[in-house]
Amino acid sequence: MRPLARGPGLSLAAVSAGVFLAALDQTMVVTILPSILRDLRIPVTRLDDAAWIITGYLLGYTVAMPLFGRIADVRGRRLLYLISLAIFGVGSVLCVLAPDLRTLVAARVVQAAGGGALVPIAMAVAAYLYPPQRLAFSLGVIGASAEAGGVLGPLYGAALAEVLGWRGVFLANVPLGLLLAWTIWRLVPGHTGEDEAHTRVDWVGAAILAVSLTGLAVGLAGNTETGSAAVRPVWLVLAAAAFGAFLFHQSGRAQALVNLRLFRSAAFSAANLANFAVGVALIVGMVEVPLYAYSLLGMSQIEGGLLLIRMTVMIPVGALIGGYLADRLGYRPVAAAGFLVTALGYLLISRWPAHPGNAVMTRDLLITGFGFGLVIPPIGATVIRAAGAAWMATGSALVTVSRMVGMMVGLAALSSWGIRRFNGLMADEPLPLRAEGMREPEYQALVAAYDETVAAALRAVYSEFFLVAALVALAGIAATLWFGRRAAR
Repeated sequence: MRPLARGPGLSLAAVSAGVFLAALDQTMVVTILPSILRDLRIPVTRLDDAAWIITGYLLGYTVAMPLFGRIADVRGRRLLYLISLAIFGVGSVLCVLAPDLRTLVAARVVQAAGGGALVPIAMAVAAYLYPPQRLAFSLGVIGASAEAGGVLGPLYGAALAEVLGWRGVFLANVPLGLLLAWTIWRLVPGHTGEDEAHTRVDWVGAAILAVSLTGLAVGLAGNTETGSAAVRPVWLVLAAAAFGAFLFHQSGRAQALVNLRLFRSAAFSAANLANFAVGVALIVGMVEVPLYAYSLLGMSQIEGGLLLIRMTVMIPVGALIGGYLADRLGYRPVAAAGFLVTALGYLLISRWPAHPGNAVMTRDLLITGFGFGLVIPPIGATVIRAAGAAWMATGSALVTVSRMVGMMVGLAALSSWGIRRFNGLMADEPLPLRAEGMREPEYQALVAAYDETVAAALRAVYSEFFLVAALVALAGIAATLWFGRRAAR
C-alpha cells in the first residue's frame, strides 16, 4: 500500500466533499422547482411530469452505481472518482443549458450518474486508506457527508437561487467540481484496482442491469406519461425479465459485473436486506412528515420542510457516533440499536395527538433521525468486509442500490395503499350538500363536521404509515443478526 504524504484524513475529507456536493444536488432542486416551472413554462397540468426532475436524478443515481463501482475496482478508484466528477459537471452544464423539461430531465440523469458513482467509490477509498479497526468510523464520515448534503440541499438551493437564479445553482457545480478534482488528484492514491491486463468490465451485463433498474424505477413511479397505472405493470414485467436475463448472463462468468458468490455470504446478503429496510422506512419520514405538517397542522411548505429537518439533521450526527461505536462494540449491536431507536421514534410519531406540541414533535423526530444515522456505518462496513479488496466499490454500490430500491418500493406502496386506505375510511361519509332552505349556520356546521372527519381519516392513515415504518425498522434488526459481532482487528 503506497503511503500518503499528507495522511489519510485529508484524503477522506476530499472524497467526502464530493459526496456532499452530489447530495446537495439531490435535494436542492426541491426549493428551486417553482422557479424552474415558471422559467420553462410548465403548466400545473404537467406537475406529474415535472416530478421527473427529481425522479430522473434518483434513476441515474441508482443505475450508474453498479457499473461505476465495478470499473473503479478494475481500473482504479481515483481515476473513476475523477471521471465521475467530470460526468457530474457535464450534467450540471447541460442543466444550465436545458431549454425544456425533457432536456432538463435527461441532464439530471447524466448529472446523477456521476454523482451517484461518488458514494461507492468514496467508500472503497476509505477502506483502502484505513485499517479494519477504523473502517466503520471512516464510512460514518462519508455517510454523514451524504446525509448532511441532503439536509442542507434545500436551503443551499434556495439561497443560491436568490442570487444566481436556478440555472446558476447548477453552474456553481463546475468551479466546485474543478477544485475537488484538483484536490483528489493531489491527495488520493493512484491506481488501486485490479490488474487491467487480466480483468475486464462486463459491459453487456451492465446494460442489462441498467434496463432492469430503469424498468423498476419507472414502473414504481407515480402517474406520469411513462408510469401511468395502465403502463406501470409493463415496466415492472420488463424489469423482472431483464433481471432474470442479468442473473443468467452473470452465472458462470469469470469476469462478471457482479460476483454473485458475494451473496453466498450471509453478512453481505443481510447488509443488503438491512439497507433495503432503511430505504423503505426512511422514505416514509421523508414524504409523510411534510405532508402531515401541510394537511393537519396547517403549516406552510417551508415550515413543513423545517419540521422534516428536525429528523434529517440527526442522521449525520448518528452516522458519526455509529461509526465510532461500531469500531469499538461491533457492527451487529450498533446496527441493531440503530434500528431499535428508529422504530421507537416512529412508534412515538404514530401516537401523535391531533395537536402535538412543538417539543414532542422535535423529540420524536430527533430520535428517529439519530436511529437512521447509527445504522449507516455498520451496514457499509459489513459489506466491505464481506466483499473483499477486489470488490469493495462494487459491493458498496450494490448495498446503496438496495437502499434506493427500498425507497422506490416504499414510495410506490405509500402512493397506492395510502390512497386506497383514505378512500375506504371516507367511503361512508357523503360530501356536505346545501339542502334547499338550509340556513348558513347549519351548512357551515356540516362543512366543519366533514372537515373534522377528513382530518381524523388523515390522522389514521398517517399513524398507520409511521407504525408500518416502525415495524420495518424492527424487521431490520433480524438482518443484523448475520453481521459481524465485533469489528475486524
